[in-house]
Parts: sequence; C-alpha cells; structure tokens
Amino acid sequence: MRYLVTGGAGFIGSHLVDELVRRGHSVVVLDDLSTGKESNLARVRSTIDFRVGTIIDLATVQSACKGVDYVIHLAARASVPKSVEDPIGTNTVNIDGTLNVLVAARDARVRRFVYAASSSAYGDSPSLPKTEKMPAEPISPYGVTKYVGELYAQVFGRVYGLENVSVRYFNVFGPRQDPRSQYSGVLSRFLYAIIHDQQPVIFGDGEQSRDFTYIDNVVDETLRACEAPAASGKVFNGGTGARITLNQVIRLLQEITGQKVCAKYEPPRPGDILHSQADISLAREVLGYQPRVQFEEGLRRTWDWYKSEYGGDQQAASSAQSSSKRTG
Repeated sequence: MRYLVTGGAGFIGSHLVDELVRRGHSVVVLDDLSTGKESNLARVRSTIDFRVGTIIDLATVQSACKGVDYVIHLAARASVPKSVEDPIGTNTVNIDGTLNVLVAARDARVRRFVYAASSSAYGDSPSLPKTEKMPAEPISPYGVTKYVGELYAQVFGRVYGLENVSVRYFNVFGPRQDPRSQYSGVLSRFLYAIIHDQQPVIFGDGEQSRDFTYIDNVVDETLRACEAPAASGKVFNGGTGARITLNQVIRLLQEITGQKVCAKYEPPRPGDILHSQADISLAREVLGYQPRVQFEEGLRRTWDWYKSEYGGDQQAASSAQSSSKRTG
C-alpha cells in the first residue's frame, strides 16, 4: 500500500512513517519543515518519497496524492498559544490547508483519509472522561480549526463518498518532540529544563491534569484507523483513559531522574484547559485499540532519549565555562 503522510517530518509524523516503512509500505511525506525536521526521518530517508512543500498550495498536495491509497493528515499549526497570537495564520494552515488535502484525496480516489484531530475540540467542559458524543466546545482558535477539520472530513464522506476517520489526540509525548519553543509540549519542556539545570515552568497551580499519551500508542491507533472496516465516518479519542496532574508529573520526574525538581509557577495562559481525560471505549470496540505503553514507562523512555539527544548541550556548556575560568 502507498501512504501519504502530511507533516511526516514532524514529531508524530516521523514515528508514523518509521512504522509504515517497517511494515513494508510505500510512503510519501509532504512537509514544509516549518516545525518538522528532515533529520527525524534519517532512518528511512532513502526509502521514502520526501517532498518539501506546503498544504496551503493545492497543486503541491494533488501531486503528492497521486497513486496514494491512504492519506494520514497531520500537517498543522499545532499550538494553542500561537493560535491566540495569530488566529488568521492558524486558520489558513489548519482549515484552508486541510480542505486542500481533502480535495486532493477525493480527486485521487484514495481508500481512506485519516485526520489528526485534537482533544481541544472538547474545550474546558468539566465532564470527565471525554466521550466522542459530548458536544464540541473549543475555547481557542486552534481548537476551532481542528474541529472544523473533522466536520469537513465527515462532509466529504457524505457528499463525495470519501472514507474518513478522525482521531482526537490527547497530549502526545515522546522522543523527537522539540522542546526548544514556548509552543512545545509541556513534557518536552520539562525534560529539557531538567537536563539544563533549569526550573520547569508550569502555567497555573499545577493541579491541571492531562491524559498524556505516549507516541507508540498514537501510532498504533492511527494505523488501526486506516484499516478498521467499521471506522469510516467516525471520530475516536486517542488517549489512554487515565490522567495525571502536572504537580504529580514533577514528583515522578524526581524519581525517574534522581534529581530535585522544583517547578516555577506562572499565570495561566489564555486558551489552556484545566483537565483532560479520554474515554477510549469506542476505540477499543471499533479499532481494537489498547494502549501498549503506560505513562510512567513512556516518560522513562522519553527521559532516556532526551538525555542522549540534549545532554551534550549541558556538558558542552560546562566545559566551555570551565575553559573560560582557566583562561580568564
């Protein structure tokens, strides 16, 4: 089978591409490298069709879709704070761009379009866990744009017969998530701060909770969404069914790293939600999905990767500082 993965050089996308190649599939990757990195695909770069381009350009997407069986659409501006700062830019990529991918998938007569949706569609409703039958109440421009993508996918199913599945990701984390931006995932920023002897920053009191989902679980569920016979036209939660507060995460990181970790607390950010937890009953029933990696194990694996990837930064800084003292 031939797959197109938009945003395939990104954190989630590159893991999906790795697994597709491991399973023997042909893969096209379309990424504008605004946040993704070609180095994320180093293991499989010679075996895939890699294209630098934007989903904002319809002709580019149509070219990438030729001969494709499945489209996995991940490309997006994936940041709540950035969407608050620049709602027009987020709308252009996440809505106009998604519409381009849908049109190209329709025209190429692909078997199925799988959309990386977001738990942000639920907004800040106090009801937990979140079920797919709950009304969407996004509270950020990002949440609105991701929810509109779901609606467009379902409409393309009804109007044009395009099979479609949306998976609402819940706080995905793991190796390759870039920590060096204010828009990065909270766990990646925590780990990077600890490695560099800095205080992790928590926006709020730390009692907000998340259904942190390790990357391997997301890859498994997304690929199941491509093939499950009864999945078309449905929306599924992509989480673990559990949740943990950020303060509990800090305590767990102390155990895992063997270091004293003291968080720095700052005011809450606009658009951030308080609690998030997925009900994964529907995904279990229809996709046969069951989280394979629980949170603590995923956090340990991620910590090991971050030490390997970024630990040298701190060693180099310490070495430079020592050299400066000797020559000063």
